[in-house]
Amino acid sequence: MADDTGKHLEVALVAAERVVWEGQATIVIARTTDGDVGILPGHAPLLGLLQGGTVQVRTVDGEFLVAAAPDGFISVANDRVSILAENAELGHDIDLEDARRELEQALATGTASEADADEVRAAEARVRAAETAS
Repeated sequence: MADDTGKHLEVALVAAERVVWEGQATIVIARTTDGDVGILPGHAPLLGLLQGGTVQVRTVDGEFLVAAAPDGFISVANDRVSILAENAELGHDIDLEDARRELEQALATGTASEADADEVRAAEARVRAAETAS
């Protein structure tokens, strides 16, 4: 593909132990503590805190990717988007039935502590990513 600088984003979705996905995209959508943000080429610099959810990416080839990225950071500068999360995985890599079972278990455990609430948010993100990818 020809280099169309200024017409795409360079995106890297990175988990603590691996690069989950990297490539060129036309748009990235993520939920931050300030609300949903859509990133297009030419977007102003941004540093945000992800809030339990999914990240959506439309590649330059028209492919639509959804990743569970429950918590982490998003950084945007010079048409480069970096999404850094402790745990992240692409929706098409998640077994939906396993994700639903994990969510049920997390909900059954309760949300008495912050750790329990984080576990529920992560399980919900995995289910949403898997459902959207299927």
